[in-house]
Amino acid sequence: MSLTVAVSGASGYAGGEVLRLLLAHPEVEIGAITAHSNAGERLGSLQPHLHALADRVLQETTAEVLAGHDVVFLALPHGASGAIAAELELLSPGTLVIDAGADHRLQSPQAWERFYGSNHAGTWPYGLPELPGQRAEIAGASRIAVPGCYPTTCLLALAPGFTAGLLVPEDVVIVAATGTSGAGKALKPHLLGSEIMGSMSPYGVGGGHRHTPEIEQGLTQAAGEPVTVSFTPTLAPMPRGILATATARLHPGVDADEVRAAWEQAYREEQFVHLLPEGQWPTTQSVLGSNHVVMQLAVDEHAGRVIITAALDNLTKGTAGGAVQSMNLALGLAEETGLTQQGIAP
Repeated sequence: MSLTVAVSGASGYAGGEVLRLLLAHPEVEIGAITAHSNAGERLGSLQPHLHALADRVLQETTAEVLAGHDVVFLALPHGASGAIAAELELLSPGTLVIDAGADHRLQSPQAWERFYGSNHAGTWPYGLPELPGQRAEIAGASRIAVPGCYPTTCLLALAPGFTAGLLVPEDVVIVAATGTSGAGKALKPHLLGSEIMGSMSPYGVGGGHRHTPEIEQGLTQAAGEPVTVSFTPTLAPMPRGILATATARLHPGVDADEVRAAWEQAYREEQFVHLLPEGQWPTTQSVLGSNHVVMQLAVDEHAGRVIITAALDNLTKGTAGGAVQSMNLALGLAEETGLTQQGIAP
């Protein structure tokens, strides 16, 4: 099999990570590579680590350039994918389109308009295969919405407890730290090295972060009833990675053995999600550059709560790796194809 694949937004972090993974994928040929403001530049001047593609020149991001490929990855800013996807539907209806942006993740137009401030582009199958029922949704799909990096972490951390009916849905608290690549490549004063090194800071506090409705949407589906989440993201002085700590109240009578059994059952057959042995806790370093998630949990009997800590690479499993994994499923390929990278240490 030789699939032609186009990648838009190739000058950014997410687009560059998609290309890095595709270069190791045995079944694809990289076609058009596009950008917006960087169109006309050599990819090597913007993504110097992608040596095999260094001399490729970025094209304009238009539906005409992207059409005709077997697969198109849209690694575009939030709000920019919807129009391109709609044009591709007309120009290239047989193309598998995978949106790494937010445009097609949310089911509620009202939630989209509240958090993103524009018209809702519609809802596509959600590209997180490890959630109950999602593999069937992704298999054979022609349109896939890749989750946000925070929702990927938080949903995988908490979904087993809600699916098993062990957790109270009204009091979920998540605090998560991310590396600076989660904010993209645009120059921002608060992301300068002199500002971020040696310091941590919160943002999107008080329910204002755009990933909050996406997390609540996924957990509500897992629980079968509305779930309310208090989500606080923080910025950590590292380039990539997420470490999320999620807590939820346990229903009365649920004990630690039941809790651990639920997570073990959920992820026993998953090759990319790992519940660590008791006593070992996740680190972002252990998943750097890989499509893997590591997590650990504990029951606070005094507070009647479960605490789950999960780590992943926000650019790999949190974005590009999840996108390639979803592509493999949609095309009937082995799920791990092109995603055999392990973590990097030290």
